[in-house]
Amino acid sequence: HLERGLGLCHQINKSPQFDFPGPDHWHELYPIAKGDNQSPIELHTKDIKHDPSLKPWSASYDPGSAKTILNNGKTCRVVFDDTYDRSMLRGGPLTAPYRLRQFHLHWGSSDDHGSEHSVDGVKYAAELHLVHWNSKYNSFASALKQPDGVAVIGIFLKIGHEKGEFQLLLDALDKIKTKGKEAPFTNFDPSCLFPACRDYWTYHGSFTTPPCEECIVWLLLKEPVTVSPEQMAKLRGLYSSAENEPPVHLVRNWRPPQPVKGRIVKASFK
Repeated sequence: HLERGLGLCHQINKSPQFDFPGPDHWHELYPIAKGDNQSPIELHTKDIKHDPSLKPWSASYDPGSAKTILNNGKTCRVVFDDTYDRSMLRGGPLTAPYRLRQFHLHWGSSDDHGSEHSVDGVKYAAELHLVHWNSKYNSFASALKQPDGVAVIGIFLKIGHEKGEFQLLLDALDKIKTKGKEAPFTNFDPSCLFPACRDYWTYHGSFTTPPCEECIVWLLLKEPVTVSPEQMAKLRGLYSSAENEPPVHLVRNWRPPQPVKGRIVKASFK
């Protein structure tokens, strides 16, 4: 129950089976959703200071740890074996190594929006989240209760030329068109999705789906990666409905920006 692949969306076309209320109501069930450290936020770069103490980060992922790809009705999620230190994130603002558990995406109904974070008013077509947990806490469930329990790398997707590495993921979507479908997805190194530049912004925040636990150290990469309009359309071809239900396209699974409430965002670059 602690594993929700993110993106309990406020669907534009509310379907009969989509009975979960929109983000404005999440706090009624999960009071922390109105907490002081909620995500996403809008980044205003003129207010963000470079922190020279922030180190570079590095990810060493074992492609063999990729296991399955899943459509949970909210997003498509790729799940990794995190039973031991196999695919790891280190450095940056982190004081310990973190294990990769899963990655997933948020996107919109058209190419001009879909990312959860925005930068100086710019929304991107999608946002990729790689979710890692601090293995000193022994389990993902325990990590969710700690302010430094989880580290998420956020990567913006903007529209332009096709990204070949992204296509490997998109080709697998045909097997998981509808909610509840899962398929093997192995031998994949998600670092092929990273931009060339490793510069990042960092702040303390939360999951962007209920229960919205405030346990995340965010590393938002400054440089977006480019995908084609056709590649984005393929994501929107997924359904949030199950096979035996009236078809509803999975679009708009992003949470709107939350109040910053005095938090400091830092940059790893000048």
